[in-house]
Amino acid sequence: MEERLQKFLAEAGIASRRKCEEYILQGKVKVNGEVVTTLGTKINPEKDKVEYAGKIVKNNKEEYTYILLNKPIDYVTTAKDQFNRPTVLDLVKINKRLVPVGRLDMYTSGALILTDDGDFVYKVTHPKHEITKTYTATLKGEITNEDVIKLAEGVDIGDFVTSKARVKILKIDKEQNKSRLEITIHEGKNRQVRRMCESIGKKVLALHRSKIGSIGVKDLKLGTWRYLKQKEVDELLKC
Repeated sequence: MEERLQKFLAEAGIASRRKCEEYILQGKVKVNGEVVTTLGTKINPEKDKVEYAGKIVKNNKEEYTYILLNKPIDYVTTAKDQFNRPTVLDLVKINKRLVPVGRLDMYTSGALILTDDGDFVYKVTHPKHEITKTYTATLKGEITNEDVIKLAEGVDIGDFVTSKARVKILKIDKEQNKSRLEITIHEGKNRQVRRMCESIGKKVLALHRSKIGSIGVKDLKLGTWRYLKQKEVDELLKC
């Protein structure tokens, strides 16, 4: 049975489907010895020889791995870092070629999923699924109800106006001049929650993603991980 080349590469664990599309466009993929740069090219996995970066790609997996990590700060969300900073894969040392599902910036802690299922990465990160992400943000200064309404209704973060969000005040510490918010969004723009808070004049002192969908890291210590249950994987794919 034929299937699209980028889907085959993603399911073989090379990278997310989007990243595999980039590799194809960059001329890094060969089919039967010929470089292929056309997206949508179909192959027969049983007959065609596919190569990525000079190595034959085999897609003989029957089971995929899905891991939930409670990421600490100071770890980058990538497989390999050009500046040799510690990556999230340094925390999950198993004999699988995993990729992060989405990103958390270096100074944000919390829920991050890693997998070797490229199709899962594509489906879960696609904007149409609108999977929620819940964050706890510690801010400098006292938050007001007016600030909460602005964040909930959507704010201009420079190149983008955010969609409606769920925002709740968790704590206001007048003595230390700090506030803590719970913010739930379904978008995933770069540094979005930080930029949202900056748009109302509040500096983020600490940021933690507590949940992806309904899957949380409350029972996971920072730097530790667990396998996702099948029902959790199914739940994310249904979103």
